[in-house]
Amino acid sequence: MEITAEKPIKQATLFGHPMGLFVLFFTEMWERFSYYGMRAILLLFLIDNVRGGMGLTEADGAAIYGIYTASVYLLSLPGGWLADNILGQRKSIFYGGMVIMLGHIILAIPSGPSLFYLGLSTVAIGTGMLKPNISSIVGELYPEGGARKDAAFSIFYMGINTGSLLGISVVGYLGQKVGWHYGFGAAAIAMALGIITFRTFGPRYLGDHGNFVAPVAAAQGQSSSGNRSLLLFLVVVVAILATLQLTGVLDMTTAQGLAQAMGAIISLIAVGYFLYILIAGGLDTVEKKRVTVLFVFFIAAAAYWAGNEQQGSSLQIFADRYTELNLFGWEMPSSWFQNLNPAFILLFSPVLAGLWVFLANRKISYPVPAKMATSLILLGIAYIVMVVAAKIALTGERTSPLYLSLTYFFFTLAELFLSPVGLSSFSKLSPKRYTSQLMGLWFVGSSLGNLIAGLFAGGFDEKNVQQMPQLFQSVAYFSLGFGVLLLLFVKPLKKWMGGID
Repeated sequence: MEITAEKPIKQATLFGHPMGLFVLFFTEMWERFSYYGMRAILLLFLIDNVRGGMGLTEADGAAIYGIYTASVYLLSLPGGWLADNILGQRKSIFYGGMVIMLGHIILAIPSGPSLFYLGLSTVAIGTGMLKPNISSIVGELYPEGGARKDAAFSIFYMGINTGSLLGISVVGYLGQKVGWHYGFGAAAIAMALGIITFRTFGPRYLGDHGNFVAPVAAAQGQSSSGNRSLLLFLVVVVAILATLQLTGVLDMTTAQGLAQAMGAIISLIAVGYFLYILIAGGLDTVEKKRVTVLFVFFIAAAAYWAGNEQQGSSLQIFADRYTELNLFGWEMPSSWFQNLNPAFILLFSPVLAGLWVFLANRKISYPVPAKMATSLILLGIAYIVMVVAAKIALTGERTSPLYLSLTYFFFTLAELFLSPVGLSSFSKLSPKRYTSQLMGLWFVGSSLGNLIAGLFAGGFDEKNVQQMPQLFQSVAYFSLGFGVLLLLFVKPLKKWMGGID
């Protein structure tokens, strides 16, 4: 096991930020190209029965979509543990990228369901290794914390969305206009470019950042109680799932039942892991309060992503079936609507990054809990727009693209108030020995949200059109209500952050 101390080095900078940030920016850009590009066509491929797709029903296809996207983020938790305790973040990123590329290569091979699901599983495993650890290294580059660190995560977030924009454009076009497997192949090429970027420039500009592994003595001191706790936790999870299966509450022999069971597993894992760190993690009082705040942020993130991640599920179906796609005689790929979110983020990320620095320099307080509450309220407004669009769709007319465009605009503002800020907060508030694991839990929030989004989209079949306005309205009311509730707890949450902004 390698334990490397960080060496004081003089860092090269660009625009006032260390060059290492931009190495991570471009690595993440290509990985997100592969992920969001493939995700843009995944549900369409699963329910297609004309052009060589899987031919599944909307409910089953949406459930599998939710299981996959949830697994990608859920596996960030073991990926973070692996980095903290065995490999370090740098090696986890490299090996994870290699596994992702292999998964996309498998998906690019025309085959039956078994090989296809193997490819999906491989991509999910690799992403779980890469995703939390690259974000953790961004945090390591800014040990001083503060608004500059928040700005760095906003810049890093631009890399995520540059990759998303390129991936959806290229993979979406190839998948819908040329052939599904050509799109999957393009995702593999993108991940290869990310690996090359990281291996070429990482050693030069990242120094020893990302090589931290938990000291052996500390690991041995916690191993015995940790193993017992883990075994007990697994027994409880299995018992709960068995009870739900035997009583008929869940049927895990179907895609939808398996997705519902996975939702229960994710919730139990998240709550159990937070409790384990709080009770058996050896934290002092200040650290426990900060981890409790992170749990609240986790819940807010799960609620937000449950709404945001409708982009690849219910909103993708709405774009494909109920939105006007004809532009001057050319039919636009419906997946391209998903480009609006990353495009808007690229436009507004510098504005929000500058705003946080501007407010900090003038000592104007806009604490993280207030930003997250604002995010949920903006998400609710986005779904009010979709309620109006859904009512128009019931008349039999295809709706104007402006409705989805306005929805994605509010999505963007909401995301910028929550996601880069949340990444930065988990980096700053996490105890050092649990940094990657808690970063993994942040992505588990995304996992739960993605799964809910997939299950929600199962209601969007041709027999359920009349319920579209009510479905969107339920998301709007939930988001607005949760946002207002979180506003009420801004002051106590800020106090428990212990002076970290």
